[in-house]
Amino acid sequence: MADDSLREDLRSVTIPVTTVSQAIGDFYIGVMPRQIAVDISEFDIRRLVDKERFTDFIGIQREVSEKRVRDIVKYLGTMDATFPTAIILSVREECAELHPSGVRNSGIMHLKLSNYPHRDASKRILFKQIATVIDGQHRLEALRRITHDFDVNVAIFVGLDKATEAEIFSTVNLAQTKVNKSLVFDLFAYRETRSPEKTSHETAVILDRDTRSPFYKRIKRLGVATEGRFGETLSQATFVEGLIRHISRDPVQDRETGRRGGAWLSVKQEEFERCVLRPFFVKDEDEKIVTVVWNYFDAIRKRWPTAWEDDGRKYILNRSTGYLGLMRFFRDAYLEISTQPKLISVQSFLDLLRNSKLKDADFTKDVFIPGSSGQAELAARLRADCIRSSG
Repeated sequence: MADDSLREDLRSVTIPVTTVSQAIGDFYIGVMPRQIAVDISEFDIRRLVDKERFTDFIGIQREVSEKRVRDIVKYLGTMDATFPTAIILSVREECAELHPSGVRNSGIMHLKLSNYPHRDASKRILFKQIATVIDGQHRLEALRRITHDFDVNVAIFVGLDKATEAEIFSTVNLAQTKVNKSLVFDLFAYRETRSPEKTSHETAVILDRDTRSPFYKRIKRLGVATEGRFGETLSQATFVEGLIRHISRDPVQDRETGRRGGAWLSVKQEEFERCVLRPFFVKDEDEKIVTVVWNYFDAIRKRWPTAWEDDGRKYILNRSTGYLGLMRFFRDAYLEISTQPKLISVQSFLDLLRNSKLKDADFTKDVFIPGSSGQAELAARLRADCIRSSG
């Protein structure tokens, strides 16, 4: 007897598409409103299931990351929001019909996508089951949560088996080369409006170019070694990521405020104590950010000159582990010296750092393991020695 609990009337949506012929076969490129893309799609999350004599994994997608979805939702509320790359869908053969558009020599066809209300429940395909997401599940889940209009371009494969879906997913997610983060931050220089990323980028550029700077010719501007340079120990992406946390707790929202020509709210004491460079950013005093960061690392250079001037082969102080550990300690150091936003001198930072028991020879990979654990350990050691409340 047929199960009528999931019966629904015939429903369909038609979109104009262009046929793309590649080695894998034909697929279709089209555009649809975000609500339609959401309504016809389901995720095929990889999961463990029990079978008669064994357990097995089915599905091709990763678990949806809630944090990633929230970040995309926030991004979708900005003036910059765009998804130029296609969401890839796999549509069941029973649900797709291709028709001529009626426009001769246009290359445009009409793809009709319908549910499949079969009397046999085992063969029935609901409207929400027309398509399976091969790539773009986080974007699609974020689009599900917004309320404003947003069109998405889609690449639609029809009649794929699970093996081919999995092959496409693997190719898209493993074979493609991701954009270098340092290049992304460098491109913020082209923006006319202010943002935490642009301020951090410009700080990196100034410190890298000035011959007196503790970072002179040490920052890999595009994330890779600069031709003709030796001794670059830090990527621009690492530099920016370490600095930006002290400028903004929500860079996306701050960037959007700048894009819209708005003004940032004045910084209250509690916010300053969480984000010590923010008052300078809000008041458009980026030169003070440069000065404070310069002075902090100049003091580090004077406190541990051998480790700092090393080319990075022996000591970690001027490499990612050391830099990010030092930036974890930066807020504590600043607030130990001053509870109000002001320029901190090299000497003030140096007087504080002289309380540390660490010696140049301690800044090795054996003592501070590369990665977040080493960074956290360095910051903790500095707090224990230099911050009075820690003692």
